[in-house]
Amino acid sequence: MKDYTGDKIRNVAIVGHGGAGTTSLTEGLLYRSKALTRMGTVEDGATTTDYEPEEIKRCVSVNATLAPVEWRDVKINFIDTPGFADFVAEVKGAFRAVDSALIVISATSGVQVGTEQCWKLAAEAGLPRIIFINKMDRENADYDSILNHLREKIGKKVLPLELPLGQAENLAGVIDVFNMKAYKGNGNGADEIDIPEDLKAWAQDAHDKMVEAAVEADDAVMERYLNGETIPDKEVMDCLIKGIRQAVIFPVLCGSATKNIGLGRCMNAIIDYTFPAVLNDYIVKNLKTGEEEIRDSNAPMAALVFKTTSDPFVGRLSFIRVFSGIIKADSIVYNASREEDEKIGNVFTMRGKTQIPMSQICAGDIGVVAKLQVTATGDTLSDKNSPVAFAPIAFPLPMYTRAIYAKKKGDEDKIANALNRLTDEDPTFIVSRNTVTKETLISGMGDQHLEIIMERMKRKFGVEADLKAPIVEYKETIRGTAEVEGKHKKQSGGHGQYGDVVVKIEPLPPGSGFEFVDKIFGGSVPRQYIPAVEKGMREAIEHGVLAGYPVVDIRITLIDGSYHAVDSSEMAFKIASHQAFQKGCEQAKPVLMEPYYNLDVYCADSMTGDVISDLNTKRGRILGMQGTENGLSCVKAQVPYAEILDYAVNLRALTQGLGTFEMKFDHYEDVPQRLAEQIVADRKAAIAAEKEK
Repeated sequence: MKDYTGDKIRNVAIVGHGGAGTTSLTEGLLYRSKALTRMGTVEDGATTTDYEPEEIKRCVSVNATLAPVEWRDVKINFIDTPGFADFVAEVKGAFRAVDSALIVISATSGVQVGTEQCWKLAAEAGLPRIIFINKMDRENADYDSILNHLREKIGKKVLPLELPLGQAENLAGVIDVFNMKAYKGNGNGADEIDIPEDLKAWAQDAHDKMVEAAVEADDAVMERYLNGETIPDKEVMDCLIKGIRQAVIFPVLCGSATKNIGLGRCMNAIIDYTFPAVLNDYIVKNLKTGEEEIRDSNAPMAALVFKTTSDPFVGRLSFIRVFSGIIKADSIVYNASREEDEKIGNVFTMRGKTQIPMSQICAGDIGVVAKLQVTATGDTLSDKNSPVAFAPIAFPLPMYTRAIYAKKKGDEDKIANALNRLTDEDPTFIVSRNTVTKETLISGMGDQHLEIIMERMKRKFGVEADLKAPIVEYKETIRGTAEVEGKHKKQSGGHGQYGDVVVKIEPLPPGSGFEFVDKIFGGSVPRQYIPAVEKGMREAIEHGVLAGYPVVDIRITLIDGSYHAVDSSEMAFKIASHQAFQKGCEQAKPVLMEPYYNLDVYCADSMTGDVISDLNTKRGRILGMQGTENGLSCVKAQVPYAEILDYAVNLRALTQGLGTFEMKFDHYEDVPQRLAEQIVADRKAAIAAEKEK
């Protein structure tokens, strides 16, 4: 692959609902551009961009994969992205590296959940969008129906620039609405023909609507059009390009990836309609002044690392979009995010898993660098004399958590190392440690996400683990007051043991924790033993009387006691403290408490009723609803954590994959008596089983 300047580069993310054919289209574009000599299929596990074993096994994309092609002396950096909701982070990362999006829609399925999600994300990123209706060769393909559905969901600015020449098994090519010509045959040998007579009226209507929509992008031209003037084709095209680049017109193309129909014209449209990579200005924060700046491709070097992965032979790979300046092989760059220099070795691009050497990554281009020491996804590389920082990539928060346990004893360190490596690759994969339950927790976007993480860990690092629902951090407290004595007395010849304490146990307000008060007068408990009493109580509250959960929000006051001049000891008073605690808690109305979380659920207005009903079944309290900037509704609720351990999976099923949520711990509340009895019984059984091992 030769070197290209930024004006001869296009960066495009290929996105769509899972199954729409993004990977097949990418493969077809590679083949049509002669980057491949043979076109593989998803079913055979032989595509260029789905090469990981996890992708081949499931026949779905998991990673955003780079696939550059050369067409009409232009380099197009395609990024094939996953269509499954669990891997939306790959799409968000890719959108920060590209200048436009190619939205793929299946002609048999139409606009689906993933289509709407990709559209929303592309709109948030401010990207021009081209729509490609794929699978027009399939049975039940209905172009007009898809078009109407698009207009219902997206708006009237959806504008067909191509119509199918035949449908289903009779698909023979495409009709160019602008030039009013038909192109018969597959992409490698299409013949220009006149539009068939029975399709002329359809094409003419589409042409007239295209002209009408195009001129709206330019006020002066539109005024002339409304005055009855015929607008020359060149001006119409200029208006069309302007509208597409401003993301107010969304052109629709069509064809078949597997039959190689419409693919060359798709690349023509990308080159003709979308931004050359160096035409887009970008916003950065000047780290010297602290102010935001708008820069262009002529500014000092600035680049964003939008993806990190690891290769078993090469090591860590950093995918970089250069916005200005040049990154050369064997040079030093400044990581402005880490305030450290990085040594650049070889630079290359990748087509799937195949490396293609490059001498440099110029402004507007995308390239890959291996073995950077400190650089991570989202970092900015810049000129040290002109340090800048791009805004962080707004990755979604993980929504699904599981506890991870080694299958083999002794593998814990291997698992910890593997998890650490995997977090480098995936910003939405989080590892944490619960110090109370002693569990290692892994969090991701959903069950499929974590399942693939486990498979990847086994394949790359040779270690296996089991996933379980996290232990809920129940706690115990008291609702009454008790005054009790704890006495430890043991005599067996020689020195005995003697400790005697009288304590008052009472509840504290929520969130108060534990309080120890010394009210001993007259030396009934010598001063040297009082720290032992407090220590004994602090140890005792770690295991409550109901089910052994920590006890909180309790005050213990030492009010009396007795001692023996010879037999008393710190240990004896600690044991007496334990006895007093157990007895006191049993008498002071002990209760079990569970954590409650604030839950913000984002979904379409039409789905709020189902979401609220579902939360009610989970013992949730609905706090209210409010609209959001992106047109969604936000249902606010408080829900017990025990009820939402699988909420990511439940919500996806409930909202057809469109719903998302955020959660944050808020407080503890008493568990209802019936549930508490079951939890206590289960806990005691688990403790007994553990002791028998």
